[in-house]
Amino acid sequence: MKWVAPLLLAGIALGGCGLHPLYGGGGSGAVATALDRIDVSPIEGKAGWLMANALRDRLGAGGSGGTSLYRLDVKLDDQIAGLGIRPDNSVSRERRTLRARFQLVDAASGNVVLDATAGSDVGIDVVSSEYATIAAENTATERLSAIVADQIVARVALYARRSAKPK
Repeated sequence: MKWVAPLLLAGIALGGCGLHPLYGGGGSGAVATALDRIDVSPIEGKAGWLMANALRDRLGAGGSGGTSLYRLDVKLDDQIAGLGIRPDNSVSRERRTLRARFQLVDAASGNVVLDATAGSDVGIDVVSSEYATIAAENTATERLSAIVADQIVARVALYARRSAKPK
């Protein structure tokens, strides 16, 4: 019972802190509605295809059936570099880095309303089996695409929340 009073005080203090849920209103809220009306432009390359699909999955792009409010343009920089060197001068570890520069463009005016970057990297063990190494590199690309897509959607959702007109 000693913990009830501090918990009650913490609840009262948090009530006045000004925090608001990002997705307030659920699927019909301002943020969810804005995200659903974003058209994802095609992105070059295999990583681009993975990224575009991940973004469409997270945004629900086109699910509203209405016209798009925004267009999301993404340019990827996908790099892989060797890190560890074995005594026979072969690479033992790689780092795959995926960086994205993205722009949210107002569909009506063509103005860029958000211009930002996102990125992540992952380490890959290079083993004696070339097939296993290629499979690990492909899996790393899939994971990085999902991570970077999450970052992009979070930034776009924050923009949508800040630009939503108060009711």
